[in-house]
Amino acid sequence: MSRKSFPFRSTGGELRDLDQPGYYPGYSTLAQQKSWDDATRKAVTERVEKTPPIRFFSEEEAALLGAVIDRVMPQDDRSEARTIPVLLVIDERLFKNALNGFRYENMPPDQEAYRIGIKAIDEMARSRFKQHFVDLTVHRQELILKSLHDGNPDPENAIWRRMPVHRFWALLMEDCVTAYYAHPWAWDEIGFGGPAYPRGYMRLENGLPEPWEKPEQRYDWNAPVDSVSVLDKEGAPPEHGSLHGHGGSH
Repeated sequence: MSRKSFPFRSTGGELRDLDQPGYYPGYSTLAQQKSWDDATRKAVTERVEKTPPIRFFSEEEAALLGAVIDRVMPQDDRSEARTIPVLLVIDERLFKNALNGFRYENMPPDQEAYRIGIKAIDEMARSRFKQHFVDLTVHRQELILKSLHDGNPDPENAIWRRMPVHRFWALLMEDCVTAYYAHPWAWDEIGFGGPAYPRGYMRLENGLPEPWEKPEQRYDWNAPVDSVSVLDKEGAPPEHGSLHGHGGSH
């Protein structure tokens, strides 16, 4: 993935050479390490430095889930070096069979749920569009995923009679959001000050910033031109839809 210039300021000017998104340019959570103890520093920095290989998913499964993640957690607004490895975090959790603390009785174990969910998504793509999900345009990928989000899979697939689609969607989104916002680069994006222990916070009244925080600078974002969120308002997609794997806004 190369660096993109999808985001636009509300004034219309492109934000070029953007390393990462967010309203706090120049802010770095990791720059606050001097105020952390050794255990906190190690736990946080490992999230940046640790890049485990894919061990649970097959190559084909990883490619498809990666395409799904690109649609539900797009990172076009980040440079390649600052892309948060959501897929790797999910893969590692499933490889270790680490649980989120509970499982609904009408859901299979998480490892099985992901495998059959991925299978269903690809079968839906081939049934409706005669292509694998990873080969579809952004718009067509989003049509399928929106039908899962809405709890009304289009086209129908037998797997969703074995596993409730709304439960699978909730599992997927919980994993994606957890993986993304547990990362220090996401903290930079939202201006999060990092672990309160052992430094603590001083200015809790009236939303006053801490001394190490940066001023907020807001701007607008544009979704891909063939995104469902755009086309719902503007009509049919272009004849040749986008094939890029990322895009949109958080």
